[in-house]
Amino acid sequence: MFKIYSHYILLTAFLNFSFILFLNFNSFADDRNKPIFEENFEQGSQHWEMTDPNAWTVSKDDKGNHLLCLTGSSKYEPAVRSPKSIALIKDVEFEDFTLTVRAKQTGKEYGHRDLCFFFGYQDPTHFYYVHIATKADDHAHSIFLVNNAPRVSIAKERTKGVDWTQDFHQITIVRDTKSGKIEVYYDDMEKPIMVTEDKTFVKGRIGLGSFDDTGCFDDLKIWNTADKNLAIQK
Repeated sequence: MFKIYSHYILLTAFLNFSFILFLNFNSFADDRNKPIFEENFEQGSQHWEMTDPNAWTVSKDDKGNHLLCLTGSSKYEPAVRSPKSIALIKDVEFEDFTLTVRAKQTGKEYGHRDLCFFFGYQDPTHFYYVHIATKADDHAHSIFLVNNAPRVSIAKERTKGVDWTQDFHQITIVRDTKSGKIEVYYDDMEKPIMVTEDKTFVKGRIGLGSFDDTGCFDDLKIWNTADKNLAIQK
């Protein structure tokens, strides 16, 4: 009788321990799937630092949803040739990450009609940025490196450009610092519009903006791991 009772205690303890492990594993999975930074601008732009605050405003769409909008070219002249209008997340640096944001270009149509997405930002002359534009050339629609010198295109693969239209598009950037891989997606998560590998900067701030155009941003999410599947969760 004692042996049977002992076995019952051991079995119960094992099942309880297994259940705790199951809960902890699922908690870990939930934490992994949860963004470490989210911004919908409903509380304004207090988490952001701009090169020219007067060029930015938090406005509402026709449904009352708040957006961060770049309304004009910033009165800022970078020390080296690089974008003028930059809004950076304050006080936070990121290494590996997956970023998604809804972005709408509001400027006129021309070859370099763009919006930019910054990461690995060290200071005004050391950072990466993604320039998404209508037409690709040496200075447009690419992944750029600013390293104490005018920006240089470092994309190894890229499309010929995008059609911004007048709508919002989902931009996704996946950064793996161990391999150096950078992937950029535009709406379609099956095939990136830009790819490269670079390890110049493995950590830095993240930001939004444009070279010298206008646009709006909303629903920014950042995870602390490089996994494009995080961007397509329902």
